[in-house]
Amino acid sequence: MSNNIFWIFGTLQSITLGFIIFLLFRSLNIINKAPVIGLDTQIILSIAFPLFLLIVEFVLYNNNK
Repeated sequence: MSNNIFWIFGTLQSITLGFIIFLLFRSLNIINKAPVIGLDTQIILSIAFPLFLLIVEFVLYNNNK
């Protein structure tokens, strides 16, 4: 049960963080009126960073069990 709760909230947290990162860089592009970073880099950062964070949290969660 506890493991399921971790995956539910961890996934929601990672999706939310990825969405925030993507919107942050998109708004910087709009404010600057020129690309701060490319769309491909935005997508990579929006996926890679939250995924890495989820893996680290999972490792820490399993070590505390």
